[in-house]
Amino acid sequence: MDREVGGRYRLIEPLGEGGMGVVWRAHDRLLDRTVAVKEVRYTGVGDAQRADLNRRTIREARAAGRLDHPSVVVIHDVVEEDGRPWIVMQLVPSRSLAQVIGERGPLPVGQVALIGERVLGALRAAHATGVLHRDVKPENVLLAHDGRVVLTDFGIATLEAEPGLTATGGLVGTPAYMPPERLNGEPARPESDLWSLGATLYAAAEGAPAYRRDSWAATVA
Repeated sequence: MDREVGGRYRLIEPLGEGGMGVVWRAHDRLLDRTVAVKEVRYTGVGDAQRADLNRRTIREARAAGRLDHPSVVVIHDVVEEDGRPWIVMQLVPSRSLAQVIGERGPLPVGQVALIGERVLGALRAAHATGVLHRDVKPENVLLAHDGRVVLTDFGIATLEAEPGLTATGGLVGTPAYMPPERLNGEPARPESDLWSLGATLYAAAEGAPAYRRDSWAATVA
């Protein structure tokens, strides 16, 4: 890969891919450091929805950039290129909690408690500034090689004071970790993140999520 974004971030290799795009390992030429760059990709959306997604992504960076907590990934910069945002973040050498569960199965209770304490601290810091995460799940909890626990991907984060951007009425989130009120179409609240954290910790302690079934509909039910 030989591409530069924002005139300073050279993309090196993809680190992972999710519902909203690809995260790249990149080199910041200006500050001579390695960073993570989230490239937002849209498929099957019209111009109006794409504009909404752009606003949501920029809002993500603004929301996460307001947070100052050791268990929240640091946002360095946001650049707009090719009609979409690219979010420049601290690169956290780590594995996701989902990866660790997949490899090891149920984790020791003490480790699960520590993970819960750290993520709870991140959520408290976010909620204190009016930021909701809305997609707490094992894939978004990073277990850093230096021992930290970091909550990442505020890709569907929202400021409580701002209107939602899901005008189509579609659910945004992962059903196995979504609280009942959101499955019923009600707005997210701070308590919703705590419910998702509980479901995440259950998966860590038991080795599998409590509510995942063979289909989306069965999981929601």
